[in-house]
Amino acid sequence: MPLPMRSPFSFLLAAALATGCAVGPQYKRPAAPVAGPYIGQAAPAPMGSAAANGLEAWWQRFDDPLLARFVVAALDQNLELSQAQARVAQARAGLGAAHAALLPSGSIQGSAARAYQSVETPLGKLLNGAPGFDRWGSAYEMNLGASWEADLFGGLRRGREAAAADYQAAEAGAVATRLAVAAQTADIYITIRSLQSRLGIAEQQVQTQRKLLALVQRLFAHGIAAEYQVRQAEGALARVQASAPALQTALDAAMNALDVMLGAPPGTHRADVQAPAPTPAAPRIGDMGSPAELLSRRPDLIVAERRLAASNARIGEAMAEYYPRFSLSGMLGSATTVASGNLLTGGASQAAGMFGLRWRLFDFGRIDAQIQLAEGRNAEALAAYRQAALRATEDVENAFSALAKRTEQADTLARAVNALSSARASSFAAYARGSTSLIDVLHADDAVLQATDAQAQAQAEAARAAVAAFRALGGGWQPSSGAAIAAVETGVLK
Repeated sequence: MPLPMRSPFSFLLAAALATGCAVGPQYKRPAAPVAGPYIGQAAPAPMGSAAANGLEAWWQRFDDPLLARFVVAALDQNLELSQAQARVAQARAGLGAAHAALLPSGSIQGSAARAYQSVETPLGKLLNGAPGFDRWGSAYEMNLGASWEADLFGGLRRGREAAAADYQAAEAGAVATRLAVAAQTADIYITIRSLQSRLGIAEQQVQTQRKLLALVQRLFAHGIAAEYQVRQAEGALARVQASAPALQTALDAAMNALDVMLGAPPGTHRADVQAPAPTPAAPRIGDMGSPAELLSRRPDLIVAERRLAASNARIGEAMAEYYPRFSLSGMLGSATTVASGNLLTGGASQAAGMFGLRWRLFDFGRIDAQIQLAEGRNAEALAAYRQAALRATEDVENAFSALAKRTEQADTLARAVNALSSARASSFAAYARGSTSLIDVLHADDAVLQATDAQAQAQAEAARAAVAAFRALGGGWQPSSGAAIAAVETGVLK
């Protein structure tokens, strides 16, 4: 005796409701190999302390309105950010498709056909002899159909879980790009100001060498200095002048790079930074938090962790192929060959229902290979996540070390510049009196130039190290999708 039509539907519905878990490993965020405190930090700081230190808009801490303006403009106009946002939209669409796969689908199909039958075909010859045969024929049909795949073993739910993790990874990736754009813009701006300062130092030294050359030429004209001393002074002047073109070339490249970061053609914002200005001072960064905080604050680590979660879900998606798939479909409609309104009559009605089963019994190891592939990718993602955590801690350690050492170097060079400038003034005065040689003055000039240029570079490197530190700390970003991540891990999003 055939089963009533409602029995398969009732069975599948009851089974789907009773099934609360999906095949495959349940995801649990793995522990990352991070130390307790940073090097030189006595104890881990309280959670959230780094974010409370003004990391949200860290570029404002350089106290340079133009730098802040450029960073905000880059965050609004940069084309890399546009690409990252497009990737988020793609991942959102993928999540929507994975969610829709769990729901029933419906469709409406209709057709109207008019045909003229040939009497030279076997069918036409057969019909041609029938009484009342009309070579013209019509067919009209309208159907409403629905289908649903019962996800009894969780393959589709694992697919949605993977798509949700991919979407969260794309969101975090967009934030990582945002942080990188802000840091690169600030770094380029600091480089511009540093090169302008170094050009100013070179120009000051050119003026100093010109004064020295004028003095030597006067002494030579009076027979006090030798001709080789004039040539020495001319050579020293030319050497200092030769440093300007290289610095100017680097400055032009930095200005062009700034325009590109702002999504504009080179030269667009050159007038805004044409006038020299001091290099922004490196701000003091207080409590940096603990390495464990990076796991929830740095967007690149969120990306790595979410990719790991997605790869874990895809193991279950592959394992679901071991089990049968059940589907239900139905159709309700009407069909007729008469054009005079018979399509909507009871005699034209038609209906169908189908219970489907698909079970891969013999595939010669294809499912095993797919599972092994998914497991291999999961192992790779796990190693990548742990490696990213180590790299993140390394970034912070290196950035803070560079900040401390470069600041110390700049302070030391400032004292050296003061001392060498005094020595140069004394040497110049002694040469003017004839009590020392020109070589001593030239050596003093060269020492002052090198120390002053090194001081400018150290100040810029300290500021760039501060930018690197803010970037390494995650820029104060707090993951907005934490609730969604927790929902995936606890099994709510399945």
